[in-house]
Amino acid sequence: MNDTIMTVVGNVVDAPRMRMTKNGHAVTNFRIASTSRRFDREQERFVDNGTLFVNVTCWRAMAENVAQSLRKGQPVLVSGRYYSREYTVNEVVRVAYELEASAVGHDLSRGTSEFTKLARPGIVAQVEVDADGVPADRSDHWLDLVEPQADADMVDSAEPQLAAAS
Repeated sequence: MNDTIMTVVGNVVDAPRMRMTKNGHAVTNFRIASTSRRFDREQERFVDNGTLFVNVTCWRAMAENVAQSLRKGQPVLVSGRYYSREYTVNEVVRVAYELEASAVGHDLSRGTSEFTKLARPGIVAQVEVDADGVPADRSDHWLDLVEPQADADMVDSAEPQLAAAS
């Protein structure tokens, strides 16, 4: 896939806003402004060029971390996939450009920052094992290969054997 990867150095323009999707995923949006400078020999000083405003989108754990870490006016670096999407307003097709972040951080050339690693809970999985301690093969149930009536017959026929054994 040929994604357009871009890194922008600038300042946070507005407070990051975190929301939850219908599926329960965190998403945080904010804008950054990047103004390049050049030296004007005639004026013998640096002058600002135009300002680039970029909409940034962060997903899941990064979205939560960005919402807790970034504030309006802070210098940041954002790297990620730059893309466009079309939408319609009053029958007029418009285009929006977004930077889907893969990395976000404070610009340490302009200040200091402190990093705190978060410990997120791991995924807890229960694995059914057989008598030998080997994970049981229950793929016939996942693939709907066992008919529900057949399971009921097996349970009914197993009960007398258990009773006879005891």
